[in-house]
Amino acid sequence: MAEHNELGQLGEIEAQNYLRNNGYIIRDVNWTAGSYEIDIVAQKDEWLVIVEVKTRKSRTFEQPEQAVNMRKIRHLVYAAEAYIRKFNWEGETRFDVITVVPVGQKFEVEHIEDAFLPPMN
Repeated sequence: MAEHNELGQLGEIEAQNYLRNNGYIIRDVNWTAGSYEIDIVAQKDEWLVIVEVKTRKSRTFEQPEQAVNMRKIRHLVYAAEAYIRKFNWEGETRFDVITVVPVGQKFEVEHIEDAFLPPMN
């Protein structure tokens, strides 16, 4: 497996651990709708939380959250709509971004709640 794929998997595991440690229930991981994927579907209280995880080797060139562009947002919204329909979710939904950057032997995790709103069609 390529090094960036291994780092990405470690980042997703770190994000899951972070969410669990902060009272979230992990409902699904790498959930797909067609060719679109949600990294983590979590729940906290009455909220369905769609989480995009961005893992980078460093913050030197680009902040990880900057990689969530309009195209990625549209894909996440499409997948989230499919998830909501499939599981008949009737509560509130929000989109979060979790960034993970290795620092020495540990990871720096930043959780951006309500990172974006779905675009209007």
